[in-house]
Amino acid sequence: MIEHIPELIEAGIDSFKIEGRMKTALYVATVARTYRKAIDDYLTSPEKYKENMDWYLEQISNCTYRQFTTGFFFGNEPGQVYDNGGYVRGWEVAAVCDGYESRTAVCSQRNRFFKGETLNVLEPGRVPYEIVVKELFNHDGEPAESAPHPMETLYIPLEKPMAPGALLRRKR
Repeated sequence: MIEHIPELIEAGIDSFKIEGRMKTALYVATVARTYRKAIDDYLTSPEKYKENMDWYLEQISNCTYRQFTTGFFFGNEPGQVYDNGGYVRGWEVAAVCDGYESRTAVCSQRNRFFKGETLNVLEPGRVPYEIVVKELFNHDGEPAESAPHPMETLYIPLEKPMAPGALLRRKR
């Protein structure tokens, strides 16, 4: 429905429910952030909203992909897709930032990632950005080549602060 924000707003809708039950934290964070930006862009300038449509669609497809429909909003369209119920996920959460201290992000590992890998960061209120894991340290402060243990505390030196709760995602 992100392509129909103007119709929704013009219909008087002023509160949107983003599906989240049985979805990953990555999905919920990405979709909620993308809809927030699309709504703000439309209210600022309908032209800006139109110009950014490819970006909105790309962001949503980055967290999960299943054929999207408009449900039954426009009447007789198929409200559900029965031929492909599975998800294809191109991204996964590598870690969650727990804090930032001494120019270092303190993170909890979720899926294995490696030193040298480029991670995409989803931070509240910011456009997604990338970091390269140039150095990685395990929970004992020892240098590490990878993050193989789920929920392990890891340290990633970074020049710029990272907000607690930021999701670090990696391409599968």
